[in-house]
Amino acid sequence: MSAQGEFARIASEDGRAALVTVVEGDEPGAKLLVRVDGTTDGSLGDAALERVAVEAADDLLWAERSELRHVEETALFIDVTAPAPRLVIFGAVDYADALCRLARAAGWRPFVCDPRSQFATRERFPEAEGVIAAWPDEALASLGGIDRATYIAVLTHDPKLDDATLTIALRSDAPYVGAMGSRRAQAKRRERLLAAGIEEELLDRIAAPIGLDLGAVTPDETALSIMAEVVAVRNGRDGGRLSQMSGRIHEVGA
Repeated sequence: MSAQGEFARIASEDGRAALVTVVEGDEPGAKLLVRVDGTTDGSLGDAALERVAVEAADDLLWAERSELRHVEETALFIDVTAPAPRLVIFGAVDYADALCRLARAAGWRPFVCDPRSQFATRERFPEAEGVIAAWPDEALASLGGIDRATYIAVLTHDPKLDDATLTIALRSDAPYVGAMGSRRAQAKRRERLLAAGIEEELLDRIAAPIGLDLGAVTPDETALSIMAEVVAVRNGRDGGRLSQMSGRIHEVGA
């Protein structure tokens, strides 16, 4: 199968890959397929150019956007296909139901995980992509682990579940790890995790208290606060008010 045909197959299966095409240069029309694991199909006709193309494709695979890139006298179009990002929610609580609904509306794939099978049910979370009644290590293993497009929200108030989730998430490639709880609860959690051997710099990754400062009170408002923070992190933004910002509202690709 050609590089373009394989790219089309991966896209049809909602997978992740990049197709690099020479649009200007010595080999116009040459194509190189780049997979998540770094393997490739096809050729651009130059080994050095292919190394640069693979590196650029890896960046864009997780930025989840397509771009035109210039490498000296060669112009490459990098076309990316990727599934919707995942929001993995730990804690089968009312906030999780509201967050699932908002995540789904925003085009994300929400999953709910909780070892308490009486709470982690499909009936309680109809908008979830999946509901997994298992401890964090088993739940994440069933999802294929944590990649750079997996965002973590810890909504429980159970130290056993919180700490087990955060121990895994903080040492993963997750770009966002948020945890619910008051500042007092966060301080106690930090003490526990430090005592368990989690490095201080890793603890600084936790977005806690979780969410943006919207003055949220209800589960729906709290879910909006969390989802707003997650989207801001995904787009490399701080989540401030646009009326007080300068510069472009939207990034423009090269």
